[in-house]
Amino acid sequence: MVACVCRGFATSSCRNREDSWFKSLFVRKVDPRKDAHSTLLTKNEESNLYKIQFHNVKPECLDAYNKLCEDVLPSIHADKYYPCELVGTWNTWYGEQDQAVHLWRYRGGYPALTEVMNKLRQNKEFTAYRKERGKMLLSRRNQLLLEFSFWNEPVPRTGPNVYELRTYQLRPGTMIEWGNYWARAVRYRQQNREAVGGFFSQIGNLYMVHHLWAYKDLQSREDTRNAVWQQEGWHEVVYYTVPLIQHMDSRIMIPTKASPLQ
Repeated sequence: MVACVCRGFATSSCRNREDSWFKSLFVRKVDPRKDAHSTLLTKNEESNLYKIQFHNVKPECLDAYNKLCEDVLPSIHADKYYPCELVGTWNTWYGEQDQAVHLWRYRGGYPALTEVMNKLRQNKEFTAYRKERGKMLLSRRNQLLLEFSFWNEPVPRTGPNVYELRTYQLRPGTMIEWGNYWARAVRYRQQNREAVGGFFSQIGNLYMVHHLWAYKDLQSREDTRNAVWQQEGWHEVVYYTVPLIQHMDSRIMIPTKASPLQ
């Protein structure tokens, strides 16, 4: 009788251990973190916030839209009253047609963004600009971004250049892994100074990454991208980062006259 009970207990304990082992195959242990992923990926000594705007313009209004932006946006960029900078402004050449893309930087993070928004509400010229702009648009959207710590900070460039904005929608939870690989990968893309900036979203579409590149022309882009495959380690970066991507998109963009990035 006692032996039967012992055998039953042993069998039950063994089965429990097997169940625990079997479940461990499917349950991923998560190490507790005290820092947000954005804190681990950004430049801690700085607190720059970026806003990217995508404006889909009525085809017949694109020239008038560009002229309107040229009259207003540089004055905001140059005025120290506003703690923001116009990093670049472009028209999409290949990709979504009749589209304008603007990239702003706010030194000081969210407080700077709020300060600029409050001050612009009192700016009659900007209010008139927004009203006139609204007549020319089909749709618009924006995102708030942070910059990766291992990328260059975008600085004004002389032209002429064409710019490529490559956008990656990542699988949720893979941003740290992406950052670890690209911290090495971006070094392979510096020979022709093509790396302009790298950003990831904070508000808007989440788990989205934007890489901004500059090339002399489309042939230079082709040559530069082909040459990087000759560097040892690049293929490994591509092999491990492609599975992290849900969707990707590429825009070739031409800077407008108002853009500090030419």
